[in-house]
Amino acid sequence: MYYHSEKDFEPSTDSRLAATTRIWSFATGMLALCMIFSPTRNNIAVPIVLGSSAAAGTACVWLSNKKSSNSLQEDRIQEIEQRLNKLETIAGNDDLEMWLKIRHLASKN
Repeated sequence: MYYHSEKDFEPSTDSRLAATTRIWSFATGMLALCMIFSPTRNNIAVPIVLGSSAAAGTACVWLSNKKSSNSLQEDRIQEIEQRLNKLETIAGNDDLEMWLKIRHLASKN
């Protein structure tokens, strides 16, 4: 027996997957409505157009060159880490200078 963790059931944060799900759910709904309310039972053009347009939309979504939200978040995290390192360097230099001044003043007394 295989145990599914909660991580297996979490919704994906990938926007491409969400867009693909939405495209195909609408296409399936339209196809079902077409089959129910089609004036002629042998009309095959509408399902072919629906399937090909859903496939083309899916291809456009997955082949787009936009960065995903995860990579944007990773870039933002790296930027924050770089800024933090710069601040630590600045603070470390000021602390060293202050310590040297205090030591110099203490040695005069």
